[in-house]
This record gives sequence, C-alpha cells and structure tokens, in this order.
Amino acid sequence: MTNSLPLAGITVLDLSRLLPGPLATQHLADYGAEVIKIEEPKLGDYARRTDSAGKHSAIFNALNRNKRSAALDLKSEADRALFLTLCETANLVVEGFRPGVMDRLGLGYDALAARNPAIVMCSISGYGQTGPNRLQAGHDINYLAASGVSDQTGAAGGPPALSNFQIADLAGGTLAAGMGMMIALYDAARTGRGRHVDVSMTDAAFTHTVMPVADTVQHGRPPERGRGRLSGAFPGYGYYETSDGRYMAVGALEAKFWKVLVNALSRPDVESCGLGTPEQQRHARSELEAIFRGRTQADWAKHFANHDCCVNAVLTTEEALTSAQVQARGLVLEEGKLAPPVRMSRFEPAITRPVPDLGADTAEVRQRARGETTR
Repeated sequence: MTNSLPLAGITVLDLSRLLPGPLATQHLADYGAEVIKIEEPKLGDYARRTDSAGKHSAIFNALNRNKRSAALDLKSEADRALFLTLCETANLVVEGFRPGVMDRLGLGYDALAARNPAIVMCSISGYGQTGPNRLQAGHDINYLAASGVSDQTGAAGGPPALSNFQIADLAGGTLAAGMGMMIALYDAARTGRGRHVDVSMTDAAFTHTVMPVADTVQHGRPPERGRGRLSGAFPGYGYYETSDGRYMAVGALEAKFWKVLVNALSRPDVESCGLGTPEQQRHARSELEAIFRGRTQADWAKHFANHDCCVNAVLTTEEALTSAQVQARGLVLEEGKLAPPVRMSRFEPAITRPVPDLGADTAEVRQRARGETTR
C-alpha cells in the first residue's frame, strides 16, 4: 500500500502553546502538512518544561512530533515582518492568544489576508473572539462549568466530577479546531479566499450538550446530576463495582441488550424494571450492584465475552495501551506517542520527524522568508 499523505503541500504556521492547539497541528502534521512551530526565542512553548526531567517534557513529546521549530520574537518589528513574509506562501496560521493580541501585534486576520487572500487563520480561545467573557482566563474546568457540562457530570447527590480527559480543551480546542480548519481550507482551495476560524472551547462543549438540552426542551429542565437516563437513572447504563474493587461498564441501553444482560445475570425477573418507575429502576440497579460485587472483574469480562450486550471491563490506562484492540488499530506509535484518531485508506501514521528542539529550524525558516530556499 502506498502511504499517501492527504495534507501534503499544506503549510501551517503554528503559534499555539500547551495542549489544544499543538495537538490539533500535530494531527495536521501526521496527515502530511508541514507545520512550523513559531516559538519565543528563550521560553518556547511552555509545555516543553511542564513535568519530569529529560530533554522535553512527556506532554511536549506527546504533542509536537513531525513539526519544525523556529524561534521568532513577534515583539520585534523585524521578526513580525519575517512572519508576514512567511504568511505569503502559507495556507494556515493557528494561534491561541487571548482575543485582540494578534491585532495588537499587527498580525490579525486582516493583516494576513492583505498579504495572502487565501490564508486561513484559526484562533483557539476559551470563550471565543466575541461576547462578554472573551477576555477571561480559563482552563478546561472553567469552560465545562460555563457550558453546563459540569452540572450534569457526577453521581447523584455529589459534586460535579473531574475528569482526566480534558473535554473542552481536546474535543473543543483540538477536534473542533481541526474541523473548522479543514472546512476553511477546502473553501479557500475552491474560491481563493480564506477565512478567520473562531474556535471557542466553551462553544464546542456547549453545542454538544445534546441530551440535557433535549431534556430541557421536552421537560422544561435537565435532569438533576446523576439522575438522567444516561447518567445514573437507567440500571442498564452505568459502572458496577466487582469483588476486587474494579469496575464493569454496562451500556445495555436498548431493550434487546437489557434483556440479554439480565438473562446473562440469571435475573430475568428485573427486566421489566429497566424502564419502569424510578423506584423499580433503583431496585434493579441495587440488584445488579449486588450481583456484580460477587465476582472479580476478570471473571465478569470472561463471562460477558459470550454475551453481546455492551458490557466490558473498565481498563486502566496501562491496560488500554496494551489491549488487543489498541494494538490491532495501531494506536500507539512509540512510547507516549499516540496515533492520530482517524484512519483512512492509503495512509498509515508514522513519525517522520522527531520532536524539535527550540529553534532547531530557525535558520532554514529565515532563509525561506528571504527567498533563498523553497519548500
């Protein structure tokens, strides 16, 4: 199979730092785009020194393969001029500053489009380029709180739950940005005119709150935390503790799967409780809790391998990394380096360029801006 890179020929100037933007541009790089990471000369991307000892932090290593690095001081008139020259032949600029910063630097979308009408600029921020909250600082927890997601996350009677998957940062700042950039690049290829793509991590979280919003429309309000059909009320959907302190994930949402589940547990008598009154549902959940606590997770995993009803073990990160499914899908390229999420024909993800040292490609990038080299 020929490994064809679908984004070959696309040049990306990446001003973003830390997590959402760098992961989005790494995805572009993995699919063949040339990504030039523009960093401050001394500090670079803050993620370089986030955690443990080593040349680069584990987080930085996870987000910045297949890229180049150029150290430019955008507060310098000369380097701003150089950046604008680079924009003349680039397809995409990605930035994650607070709204207004790029304009104050003289590098806003209008300035870039004046040099290159087809250029796309993607701005990733917490609350977007408009609105009363646009200049507020924030992190994933704040965006989830502002979007209503936190209020719906957690057990009944308990506080909002924290997750070690950054939902707004990654599903919003990374994946929504990737979608927006691809839409704008496709349009620019058709029309010759680029766009300013405004990605708000809060917007991305909020516009995917499909279930609680539907409940609000239908019932006048969303369910209380932990009491929605998919957040704790329905006994066929939830986590059940096993005898060894592990958990099984039960997703027997449809009636056909619920029926298989209760029969697999030798409890067909609770089948009617699944969609019964709240009291009946609580009874069924209590019965299932007692049953699952009677065997180890490994025993249950083996048992449900023979019953098709959406039940599987809750794996640790270490177990997921080495699972047969992850290995079969080729989702781990190297230790700590995960593959891009979308598979397609005639493409196999690969690490063709290691994580760059700060400014490793500065001289080449400066030569390119002077017209001394070509892509």
